[in-house]
Order: sequence, then C-alpha cells, then structure tokens
Amino acid sequence: MMENENLDLNSSLGDELEAEIAENSDIPEDFKRGCKLYNFRRPDKFSKEHLRALQDIHRDFVRHLATILTGYLRMEVEIDVISVDQLTYEEYTYSVPNHVQNMIFKLNPLSGEISLGMSPEVLSVVLDRMLGGSGVTNDSHKNELTQIEELLTIKFVEKIIKILEEAWGAVLPVKSEFITLANGYHSVPITTSGEIVTLISFEVRLGQKNFGLMNICFPYPVLETVLPKLTPQYIYQHASVVSNEIGRNETLERIKNAELEFSVILGKAKLEVNEVLDLKVDDIIKLEQKLDQELIACVNKKKKFYVVPGNIANKTCVKITNQYQPKE
Repeated sequence: MMENENLDLNSSLGDELEAEIAENSDIPEDFKRGCKLYNFRRPDKFSKEHLRALQDIHRDFVRHLATILTGYLRMEVEIDVISVDQLTYEEYTYSVPNHVQNMIFKLNPLSGEISLGMSPEVLSVVLDRMLGGSGVTNDSHKNELTQIEELLTIKFVEKIIKILEEAWGAVLPVKSEFITLANGYHSVPITTSGEIVTLISFEVRLGQKNFGLMNICFPYPVLETVLPKLTPQYIYQHASVVSNEIGRNETLERIKNAELEFSVILGKAKLEVNEVLDLKVDDIIKLEQKLDQELIACVNKKKKFYVVPGNIANKTCVKITNQYQPKE
C-alpha cells in the first residue's frame, strides 16, 4: 500500500513540476526546452547510440540466421528486427505470454545470463520440420514440451546462439554456452525484477503463412563492460578488421594444398669462364660456404629461411632455424 502511495506521490509531483516549468514566465525558454523529467525508479541505462548499435548487430545476426535456417529447415525463412527497447525485467516478464518458450544461455566472457524467447507459432513449425513434417503450427506446443521435443529444441537453440556468437564478433570475441530450457519466465529469472534490460524483438516468417515472434533479453550487467564498444562507429571499424582476418583465413584455406618449390642453397663459388669450360666429372669446386654456417632455403626461388643440414633415416634433410633477413 505504501509503495502505491509513493508512486502516486511521485507522479503528482512530476505533473506539478512539469506544469510549473511550462507556466512560469520567469524561466528562460532555453531552459524550458532543455528540461526533461527523470524517472528515478526506472532510469535509462542505455543511450540511443547503444540501442542503435545493438540493432545493427542483430540485423546482421538475423540476415545470417535466415540464410542458415532456410537450408536447415528446407523452407523459406525471413526474420526482421522490429524493436530494440529498454525496460525493467519485471515489465518484460509480465508482458510476455506464459506459453512463450524461454531458453537461457551465455556469451562468455560477458558476465550473466541472457534469455531467448520463442513463440509456439515458431517453435511448433521448427519442431515439425525437424521431425520430417511439412511445417504446420501445432497448438499443443503451448503446453510443456516432451522429452524428445526438448532435445530437438536445445539442438535448434544451440545453432541460433552459435550464429549470434559470430554476429557479436564485431564487438568482441565471445563463446556461446547453452544453459537451460525454462518453463516460463518466472521459474528461472536471469536478473532481479527491477534491473534494466534491453529487449530485442524479431518477427519470424516461416514459409508463406506461418508468422511468430522471437526475442532476446540482455540484462544491463551483461552488457555493462562492453558499453564503450557499443557504438556504430566502433562496430563498423572493428567489423572491417574482423572481415579482413576472416578473408585471409579463407584464402589460406583455399590455397593450402597448392604445391610450392622448396630448395636449399648449399653455397656459392666464383669461377672464370675458362675454368667452367674445363669442368669434368669428379671435379671438386670449393664453395664460399663454411661447414658450420647456416644454409639459405628458398620457397618458389625466394629466400625465406635459414636452415642447417642433417640426415634422418638415410635421407638428407634440413632443419629450419630462423626466418631469412636480408643483409642491409
């Protein structure tokens, strides 16, 4: 009762303050325009820039996810980000229907748990396709899942959070970890009721006539350490670095089986033309190379390594000792 009275008091005080600012002619207009009421019971912890960055991350996520799921489920899949909001965890849990399936996971090294919610309209179609069906909505999935359905759901969720892990690579390297399936949002809370969370909502279209919702809930403590990186500028710059590294690795993967010429320079010698013309079989040429001096190995006729000669199983070999550095 006391809490409700306090809420009414705060609301009335806020209304009085707003009216006084609007009507008082002694207050400068510039001050009036810059004045904004602040809700101490529900402060904004995420700036508009943070929310915009989260939207960009998850737009990339759903583009990749839709492509993967189209092949995995063998049906057309489209996913769109429809909103990115901040609210209290209590508001979030009470706004979500009880029959929405709640999956909890982590993105290490981010601290804390994250919630993935999926409506039965989406989950029933997915499970039907995974079981070999045509992909129809089943109202029975508004109830508890069977043991087989739980195993299939976990497998499906692990695929989703793996793709989410890749999308978050634009901010920092993370490793996804599935925690549990929860029956409703009240049975296994991921944070306190008054904590601010970011809710990212998606519309999922499966085939031509199946529509449903999916959402991801990030509590503020999970994202607190990475807030300085949650800017569109940082994400775009970092994403280009990551994509360059991925491109380099993909190029190396494609050419790793290509054959290269590997040769070793045993030494050099200077001879006059008449000495070269007089060379015969069994003649010995004195090289400038010393016995204890490292040799130079070439890859495709380019000097790359210093090596020392040896013998293994009656076969001549060389051991790489260092990378070749041209003498200045």
